[in-house]
Amino acid sequence: MNKIAKFWNQDESRKGQSRVPDGVRVYAVGDIHGHDRLLVAMLRSIEADIAASPEARNIVVFLGDLIDRGPDSAQVVDRLSRLGSDRYRSVFIAGNHEEVLLRVLDGEPSLLRDWLRFGGLQCAESYGIAAPELKATSEENAVQRIRSAIPEDHLQFLRGFADSFSVGDYLFVHAGIRPGVPIEQQSLTDLRWIRSPFLESRDRHPQVVVHGHSISRDVEFRSGRIGIDTGAYRSGVLSAIVLDGADQRVLQVRQPT
Repeated sequence: MNKIAKFWNQDESRKGQSRVPDGVRVYAVGDIHGHDRLLVAMLRSIEADIAASPEARNIVVFLGDLIDRGPDSAQVVDRLSRLGSDRYRSVFIAGNHEEVLLRVLDGEPSLLRDWLRFGGLQCAESYGIAAPELKATSEENAVQRIRSAIPEDHLQFLRGFADSFSVGDYLFVHAGIRPGVPIEQQSLTDLRWIRSPFLESRDRHPQVVVHGHSISRDVEFRSGRIGIDTGAYRSGVLSAIVLDGADQRVLQVRQPT
C-alpha cells in the first residue's frame, strides 16, 4: 500500500473549479535532476512569492527525481534534507530515480548498470566517485563503494519520502495514476513510472493530478492533470505551479547561459 500524505480534502459535494483550501497556498516543484543552481533559483523565487503575499499557510511539494542526470545530486539532496523555513512546510514525493537508487543499495545490484546509464553515473560522481572506478569493478563492489560514499542522513532523507500528497481538489504524485483505480489501491510502480495510459486519458479523476516525470516543453494543463516536468536537465528550465484558492500560476527559473 502506498504512503499517502494528506493535508485537507475538499468536501466532495462541492462543485465547480478545482481549488485548495482557503488560506492555503501550494507550490509544486518539478523534476530537479541534480541541478543545484536551478533549485536555489527556484527556492528564492518561491520565497519572493511568499513575501509578496505572506498571509497564507504555504506548502512546497517536491515531486521527486531530485537526483541523477545533472551534476549536483549530492548538493541537491544535502540542501533539501536541511531545508527549514518558518514560512512553509516541505513535502517530498518519491520519484522513480530515488526508487532505483535505493533498490540498488538495498540488495538489487543487477539494477546498477541501468541506473548508471540513466543518470546514476552523474549522481555517483557528485558523491566523489570517479566513473572509471565504477566501470572497472564488479557490481557488488561498485554498490558497496556507492553505499559508503553517500552519507547515511542523505539515505534516510530519501527513504522518508511520501508516495503521494493530497490537498483539497489536488493530488500530487511523481508520474501519475492508473485511471479508474482508487488512490489507496494505486501501485507504487504506477505512481512512480506510469506514462500511458495516464497521459492519454481524458477521464476526470477524483482529484486533479499534479505530476512530473514526463517532459513537456512547457507546463501542461490537461483534463484531469497538470504536468510540470519541463526537463530541467536538458532544457535548463525548472518549473513550479502555484495553487492559491482557485488560481493556478506558473513559476519558472532558467539556467544562466
